[in-house]
Amino acid sequence: MEEEKHHHHLFHHKDKAEEGPVDYEKETKHHKHLEQIGKLGAVAAGAYALHEKHEAKKDPEHAHKHKIEEEIAAAAAVGAGGFAFHEHHEKKDAKKEQKKAEGGHHHLF
Repeated sequence: MEEEKHHHHLFHHKDKAEEGPVDYEKETKHHKHLEQIGKLGAVAAGAYALHEKHEAKKDPEHAHKHKIEEEIAAAAAVGAGGFAFHEHHEKKDAKKEQKKAEGGHHHLF
């Protein structure tokens, strides 16, 4: 008989019951790392957009191409910034969950 093949899909996640206990410190570090990558991507794409803006002025023969590339890089910078912002909030949520799991402070008022 043929064994069952397990396919690993990009967005296939295990059930919560299969995962076991959550390591909140590891999760916080993971989101912090992704936040930093997002920031780096935003800075790099922004720098490239400025470079293409300069090239458009410097090379009037191909200015249209440079302006298009500038706009694409600017959009990528905005996207990367949004990703960094999202990961920042995921990191904050992981920290809140860690405090809740450890029996953190109860706010009465």
